Parts: sequence; C-alpha cells; structure tokens
Amino acid sequence: MNRYPLWKYLVVLVALVIGILYTLPNFFGESPAVQVAAAKSTVKVDSATLSEVDRVLEQNQLQPTGSFVEHIDTSTTARYRFSNTDDQLRAKDLIEQALNPDAANAEYTVALNLLPASPNWLTKIGALPMHLGLDLRGGVHFLLQVDMDGALSTRYDTLTTELRTVLRQQKLPVEQVERQQNRIYANFNTADERDAALTELRRQMPELSFSATPGQPELTAQLSDTAIAEIEAAAVEQNITTLRNRINELGVSEPVIQRQGADRIVVQLPGVQDVARAKEILGRTASLEIRLVDDSPSAMAALSSGKVPFGVERFYDTSGAPLLLRRQVLLTGENLEKASAGRDTQANVPAVHLQLDSKGARIFRDVTRDNINRRMAIVLYEQGVGTVITAPVIRTEIPNGQVQITGSMNARDAADIALLLRSGSLAAPMEIIEERTIGPSLGAANIEQGFNSTLYGFIAIAIFIIIYYQLFGLFSTLGLSFNILLLIAVLSMLQATLTLPGIAALALTIGMAIDANVLINERIREEMRNGASPQQAIHLGFDRAWATIFDSNLTSLIVGIALLTYGDGPIRGFAVVHCIGILTSMFTSVVGVRAMVNLWYGKRRRLNTIAIGQVWKPQDEQKS
Repeated sequence: MNRYPLWKYLVVLVALVIGILYTLPNFFGESPAVQVAAAKSTVKVDSATLSEVDRVLEQNQLQPTGSFVEHIDTSTTARYRFSNTDDQLRAKDLIEQALNPDAANAEYTVALNLLPASPNWLTKIGALPMHLGLDLRGGVHFLLQVDMDGALSTRYDTLTTELRTVLRQQKLPVEQVERQQNRIYANFNTADERDAALTELRRQMPELSFSATPGQPELTAQLSDTAIAEIEAAAVEQNITTLRNRINELGVSEPVIQRQGADRIVVQLPGVQDVARAKEILGRTASLEIRLVDDSPSAMAALSSGKVPFGVERFYDTSGAPLLLRRQVLLTGENLEKASAGRDTQANVPAVHLQLDSKGARIFRDVTRDNINRRMAIVLYEQGVGTVITAPVIRTEIPNGQVQITGSMNARDAADIALLLRSGSLAAPMEIIEERTIGPSLGAANIEQGFNSTLYGFIAIAIFIIIYYQLFGLFSTLGLSFNILLLIAVLSMLQATLTLPGIAALALTIGMAIDANVLINERIREEMRNGASPQQAIHLGFDRAWATIFDSNLTSLIVGIALLTYGDGPIRGFAVVHCIGILTSMFTSVVGVRAMVNLWYGKRRRLNTIAIGQVWKPQDEQKS
C-alpha cells in the first residue's frame, strides 16, 4: 500500500543528485578576472592576440588560475582568472600596454571582470552559479537619453537627397532644394511646375507633409507626426540592439537594457568593476556609409605623392592600405534592412548578401547604373575614425535592392562583414544623464541579510514542525531542504538572475511548501481519528490532500504567470523564483516526502502507531 516502485525512488534520487551538483557552484563565489575583447568591429581577438597575452603574463610571472575563450557569432572574448585583485590589476595594466600602445586609438578592450570560482569539473558538466542582480552583486546603473533631434536631422538629410532624386527621375525642373533645420524647401520656376512636382512627391514620399503658398513657386516639406513617432521609436530600438552587442564585450552576465519613456534607455551592468571602460563602450559612436572610390590616375598620383585632391578623403582598409573616397555619402546604415553571409552561386565563392529598403534600393539602382566598373566602399566609423571594410567593383546595375558583395574574402570574412553591417551603428547619438554605482560591499550586505532572513525563517519553521509533528515533522523538514536545493539548482541550470525580490520569493516558497506538508500531516491525523489503520491513514492522507495542494498551488501559479507575463524588472525576478518554487515544492512535498515515509514505514506489516504527534480521537474525549 505504501511502497513506491523502484523507478520512483530512482527519480527522487536523480533529482537529489542533480540538485546537489547544480547548487554547489553557488557556494564557491567569484574570482577576479581580466577580459580581452576587440574594441573595434574591424579588429579580431585571434590566436596571435592570445599568444601575446600569454607571453606578457609569463614574462611578468603572473600565473592565471584559469583561462577561458568564448566565441559569440564571429567575435572572440578571452578571460583570465587570477587568485587575488592585486594580480588582476597588475595583469590588466600590462595587457593594456602590450595590446594598445596607442591609448588614444585603442584596438582592444581590456576590462576588469569577475568569473565563477567553481572547480573545472563542475564547469565541464555545465554546473554554473546563478547570475546575481545589481542589488546583490554590485555594479553600475546608467540612464541614457537618445538625441531625437540628431535622429530627425539624419532622416531629413536622407529625405533631402531622396527628394532631389525623385524630381530628377521624373524630369521635373527645380531651381534649388535645401534643408533648413526640420524643413525641406524646394524652389521652382513657376507655380505650375511646383504643382506638378507636388503631385508626384506626395505619391512617392508619403511620410512627408507638403505645403505651398498660393501663387508662390516654393514648396515646403516636413515629416508628419506619425513619421516622427516611427523614427523616434525605431531609433530607440536600434540603439538598444547596438548596446546589447557592445555590452557583450564586457562579458556582463544578464545585463538589463530596457526602454524608459519615449527617449531614454536604462542600462544595468551587474558585477562591472571598471566603470570608466563601461562608459567608454556605451558612449562609443559608430555609423555606416557607402561612398565611391576615386581610382582615377590623377587621384592615384596625388596619393602616391602624399597629397589628397580636393573633393576626396583618404581612408584606410582593414589591411592598412590607403584609399581615396569621394566626399558624397551615397547611402547610410539606416537604408540597410538585413545582411547575411552566403556564397555566389555562379562563381561559388564567399559573398555577403544585403537587402536595402525601398528608398535605398532606388538610390542604389541609380548609383550602380551610372558607375559600372568603378569601386564602391563600405565605411564603418568607430570612435570618430572611418575604416573601409570592403571596396567591391560594381559589375552591373542593381535594380531591386538585393546587393551581393564578393572579393578577396573567405567564409569567415564574409560572416564578419555581415555582422558589422547588421549591428555596427547607432541610429542616434546618446548621452549618459544619470549614473549610479553600487559597491560590492553593499551587494554583499544585501546577500547576507537576505540569506539570514531566509535561514532564520527556515529554522523557526523546522523547530515548530518537528515539535508538533515529531518524525513526520522531520520528514517535512527534509522535504523542505530538498525543495530549496532543487529550486536553486533549477535557477542555476536556467542561468536565471537572482535579485532581492527573488530572495523574497524564495522565503515565500518555504512558507508555501511547508503548508503542503501541514495539509498532508493533518489529513493523516484526521484519517486516524476516523478509525483508519496507520498504513491506511498514510495512504489516504497523501492521496486526499493532493487535490487541496494542487488547487492552492495552481491559483498561486496563475498569479505568478501573470506577474511573469506583464511584469518587468524586479517584479519579473520575483515571479521567476515564485513560479519555479511552486513546481519544485509540489514535487518535493508530495513525491519526495512520501518516498521517505514509504521507506521508513512501508515495509512494516504490523504497524500500530506512527510518530505524527498527538492524535485526538473522539473516544478519548468521551473517556475524559
């Protein structure tokens, strides 16, 4: 009656072993580390970089306790763990000097970091500690404001060029097209020419609102309110995406990057020690441009003599070779919808496939039609310096906005270029308007207080329930310990972020889990009062209490899912622990505790009493 089949005992045992293994890493803490990543999208952390770092550390007798190389997409990040902060700081300075001889034009990011100090054998099986939030681990909080005027200014520049293109394509004469602040002015010879242009412009440029003064050959264009709202929303979203890519360079676990209001972005970086480096990376500006290369004999002769002719600028490609580019910017990154690496189906060589938006496709068609057999350069600006990442030759007119770039590149180079084009630029400038630093000591105090409150609550519950329910109280206490162990293990396996609200949810889980055991124990007592034998009382107690336990936990789970779905930030952190805690408590209270009871009492055929505290029977009351 009260015996589990072998497989159920094995399930409980496996859950216990997994709980122990995946909870262990949380007790080893973290070690100081130094992280090396590329500071520019055109620079790679390769084997030569790693060899240089190893050489510097060996020469200065700095022995890391562990090293890790992580590959994300096409970027590589190296992390070196040290036994103390003195070695960490010294190693950072030495690596910085070796990799960035020109501090004003740093090619690598060398940042302080923290890495889990758990043994390698735990790391190999994927047993990693939970991430700690900003309130527990310490770190920095930034509030950034997006320059919406800058986003609109860039858009107006593009629209001015597009308006000229539309008029030229439709062969509509115009004297002058110029932009003044957030307006575009077009002057025509006559009012009839203006009216003809107005009809065509309204059809092809619906995001602009046009106005004209009767009898005057002038046309004024402004962005509509709907278009302005779309541009501002897109600028914030694009900046959030770019910030995520940049923060990967810092190796921050579970950063918080979210929109606040119409034009602000909140960035929280738990565990970041080097605040200056974090600000440098977040504030880094990047933009993408497409220009024509000037390969004329006169330009090349001037370049060889060290001179730059009027109307062109000198740039360098990724190998350091100089190129002369026309000053006119043909396209910017805002016209690019997607970029992916692939192969040229005809030549079977690596290629980069680009998809431009409708406006970019129209401009690109004209450029490629008029400049066949000339080179076109794709320039990436970072930290105010432009680098030509590729300069392919235009072979034919490209009318549909589907661009294919080929050249002297391998498959990895193609993937690198595609990644740069997808995520290399900010849609609008940003500035840090608020900065808060939470020290590690404050985070440690929060952890200690949260741990102590949970521990003292657990001890108080354990003492009460053991006194009140005796041996069954001990089973309930062991089940409660099993529940906490399993909950922490699941959070670690999911690499969830634990915050102060999460600790509050952990304490709540303890109370809810013991409530299930109270229901079971009281149900067993009730069955014994009704005359059931001890074995029958145990069986009926667990079975009949299950419906009540399921109903009460289901209602709590529904609330937790609602918090998880609609909440954000601290509320979401609370909901994650709450929902997982409900599931683990149902398993440990019903399956885990019953397995212990079955092991202790299940094999006893003649069982007269069980240690579940005082059972008040009706006949006892009559005798008294």
